[in-house]
Amino acid sequence: MSKTIGELQEQIAAKEELLKRYWRANIRITLSLLAIWAAAGLGCGVLLADWLNQYKLPGTGFPLGFWFAQQGSIIVFVILILVYCMLLNRLDARHHAQLEQLRKEGKA
Repeated sequence: MSKTIGELQEQIAAKEELLKRYWRANIRITLSLLAIWAAAGLGCGVLLADWLNQYKLPGTGFPLGFWFAQQGSIIVFVILILVYCMLLNRLDARHHAQLEQLRKEGKA
């Protein structure tokens, strides 16, 4: 079964479009999580530290701004790594399912 050049070009175009959508979603996820990390690390730990210091961390007596500057941004970072892994696993599964669908349709 030989495919024509037009059919091969259609297959390549379908794969390229699928890859573009995958990378757009990947970059959107990455930039969103980086913005959250910057807000937690820089925003809460530095820019809003004085305002947050009026509150105390329950059970410790430490000012909340100090805690965010020392510990909170690290905890947020670790949580964001977990969220990134979960979101990318879901994105990868969806991408592989779409590739498999292209294969079944004969476009890959």
